[in-house]
Amino acid sequence: MSVIAAGKAPQAAPRPVRRKRPLFNTAIGRAALQAAAVVLLFALWQTGVQLGWISDFLFGAPSGIYATFIRMMKSGELVIDTSYTVFEASLGFVIGTVAGSIAGLALWYSIFVARVVEPFIVAINSVPKIALAPIIILWFGTGLVSKVALAVSLTAIVALIAAYQAAKDADTDLQALLISMGATKHQIFSKAVVPSTIPPIIATFRINIGFGLVGAVVGEFISSQHGLGHLIYTASSFYDLNTVWVGLFVLMLLGFVLYYVIDVIERVLIPWKVSSASHQVQV
Repeated sequence: MSVIAAGKAPQAAPRPVRRKRPLFNTAIGRAALQAAAVVLLFALWQTGVQLGWISDFLFGAPSGIYATFIRMMKSGELVIDTSYTVFEASLGFVIGTVAGSIAGLALWYSIFVARVVEPFIVAINSVPKIALAPIIILWFGTGLVSKVALAVSLTAIVALIAAYQAAKDADTDLQALLISMGATKHQIFSKAVVPSTIPPIIATFRINIGFGLVGAVVGEFISSQHGLGHLIYTASSFYDLNTVWVGLFVLMLLGFVLYYVIDVIERVLIPWKVSSASHQVQV
């Protein structure tokens, strides 16, 4: 008689019980909750205006915002202003982020140069970039270049600091291994430093999207004939709160769209990071 026959038959390991996700803890469920929250906010706002609890003159009204939006879309004014702001912000974002990232990575090559310029980087970063707007307008005029330059001034320093810090934090053990194998400094940079800095640099893209929009809009506030900043500034001068809200809501929508464009770029460039983030441990 075998040992298995004499004793108890081995039991299969119990399968882990998978807890069913709540209905709203899905992509569609979360989107439904977010949409419901927005609808509720506007419903309460409109109700408060109709009952006289909220001043239409001081806060605007959802019905007036919607009517203004439709009118501006039909006239094409909103499309033109939005296209100007998107172009300025996107160009400033690309130039500033690329230039800042390259400069930050280049500082890895020389510890001496990095230590010399680091106080200057900190000093420049501590200055509110909006304070530079009048100087930039004087230097570059009131056209497209000044808006892009202001967006670049906001995005470049953030990208530089993020890239430099990521390069400093690159895996030293891997670098030492490559050195022991006879790798050159350029090979260490391309094989160890650059790959480890990609996730932080992509994360910086999300921040710089907002800074690019801020730079473009502030430049339009100061001097411009087109753009959402010009639209908001002009409407506020005439106490037209409905038009101001239209401009602000379009800026919010642009922020969402550009944020998800960066999300797509991240999924393409570093799919392993996105995959690991989607499998977080749920307690």
